Amino acid sequence: MTTTDLAPPREQPPPLPDADDATGLLRPYRWTFAAVVILQVIGAVAGLAPLLAVAELGRSLLAPGPIDHDHVWFVTIAGAAGLFVRLLFTAASSGTGHLLDGRVQLALRRRLAARLGRVPIGWLSRRRTGELTKVVGEDVSAVHPFIAHAPGELVAAFVVPLVSLVYLFTIDWRLTLITLIPVVLAVAHLPLMMTPARLREEKRFDAAMGQIANSVVEFVQGIAVVKAFGRGGRAHRRFRTATDGFVDVYHRFVRGLSVVAAGMQLVLSPPFVLLVVLIGGTALITGGGLTPADLLPFLLLGLGLTAPVSALIAHSFDDLQTAKRAVGRIRDVLAVAPLPEPAHPIAPQGHRVELRDVRFSYDDDREVLCGLNLILEPGTVTALVGPSGSGKSTLVQLLPRFFDPTHGSITLGGVDLRELSSRDLYRTVSFVFQDVRLLHASVADNIALAVPHADLDEVMRAARMANIHERILQLPHGYDTVLGQEARLSGGETQRIALARALLADAPVLVLDEATAFADPHTEQAVRSALATLSGDRTVLVIAHRLETVTDADTVVMLDNGSIVEQGRPADLLAGNGKFAAFWQSEEYR
Repeated sequence: MTTTDLAPPREQPPPLPDADDATGLLRPYRWTFAAVVILQVIGAVAGLAPLLAVAELGRSLLAPGPIDHDHVWFVTIAGAAGLFVRLLFTAASSGTGHLLDGRVQLALRRRLAARLGRVPIGWLSRRRTGELTKVVGEDVSAVHPFIAHAPGELVAAFVVPLVSLVYLFTIDWRLTLITLIPVVLAVAHLPLMMTPARLREEKRFDAAMGQIANSVVEFVQGIAVVKAFGRGGRAHRRFRTATDGFVDVYHRFVRGLSVVAAGMQLVLSPPFVLLVVLIGGTALITGGGLTPADLLPFLLLGLGLTAPVSALIAHSFDDLQTAKRAVGRIRDVLAVAPLPEPAHPIAPQGHRVELRDVRFSYDDDREVLCGLNLILEPGTVTALVGPSGSGKSTLVQLLPRFFDPTHGSITLGGVDLRELSSRDLYRTVSFVFQDVRLLHASVADNIALAVPHADLDEVMRAARMANIHERILQLPHGYDTVLGQEARLSGGETQRIALARALLADAPVLVLDEATAFADPHTEQAVRSALATLSGDRTVLVIAHRLETVTDADTVVMLDNGSIVEQGRPADLLAGNGKFAAFWQSEEYR
């Protein structure tokens, strides 16, 4: 029996550089990228040969006097050879660039997968699936234009005009400067594309794209449930609201750019360029400073000066800006620090859990937990109760070390959780939360996730204790049914699979965030009976949303605003007519 495992790749890619822009990604591959650029430079310069040949042929054929046939043939052959060299080197540059792009994207996705496998689980739980999907998918793919296409477009935008200008200067420097007027006008528009207002619109656009990704994921994942309860129209309206919001942002984004883009396209358009060259050339020819034959190279290469710049500004500039923002989001994920591992881990002695003056806040503004002191003894069940927002879920997430306390300590078997290795921690603590995610694997593999070498009898015994065995037998291939492909489970069934996984792990500390929240009363009673049978020396901490769970507990701990306001046996707390008794009778708890 096997299970999915996020093992690190055998070949580790070079470490991600510390540069703040997209060029930093290529530092480990700088020699390959340099080869891409050099090949593209050679191809671009060679690509000018046919244009230069036409210009030289025109000057030779239009010049007074006899035709130099040797020169004409030399220019013709040189132009044809330049075209061949351009095709050869441009193809080599493009092929190498795409191979490099594949290596970089693979390295990035490996790093993202490795980092997401090491970041605090609490950090993941506070992120929407769509956001991370966009980073790993769309944002990594957005680097493609920078690596595979930018070298060719940048070389065409700078090297080709530079070589053309050198040639044109040898003919007439005055008309060369006139030919540059459209390029200068276009470049003058660039600052208008980088204003603070424009940058704010770009951030809003990216945020709207992220909301679209989230709404798509949530819509697809939840459509079966909402339709089953006749709420498909509402789910569709939420999705449509997100798309409508994106359309509004997109319209503002385009409106702010359209005038500037139109101006740039106008000054770089072939009619405008030809008009400028013809006006300047006509003035020089009528003044006697230029021969009509010398106007031909400017008409040919003038368009060659502006076409690459126009393509760069129209497409590549936006692609590079998109790539830069995507790299920023990738770096944000890669910059998330994993929970530190101890250099010399200590093994716990037993599984008594103690919280000492535990404080926690997700940010610096407000503490979610305020100086908690609590002891969970082996062989007991402790139920956490309290109103929404009291800190229950945060507390149970500290025990499996989804987060570290901002102050105080949590000890397991007398050892601070921060001094335990992750391996020892997750062998000792198992947990089941309401939001359960199952692997795209067989039912047996999902149950045996923490114990991959468990045999089928052990898996089935855990499934029986979680009251899911009979349902599994009804699936197309029983325990070999691939979830998500051959069958889908309800919310309650999914929770029972997760509970069977935790029971099979047989960890001495069990954390339950109301693992039977979606179960029917019969199933819940069976599961609670299984837990009671298994309790023995196990330490159980459970968030209790139902009264039956409270009555089965040895100790009830009531939280309010991040503090323990009452603690004791259920019967004693009810008899005391305090906050727990009032909460027991409240509508929220019923």
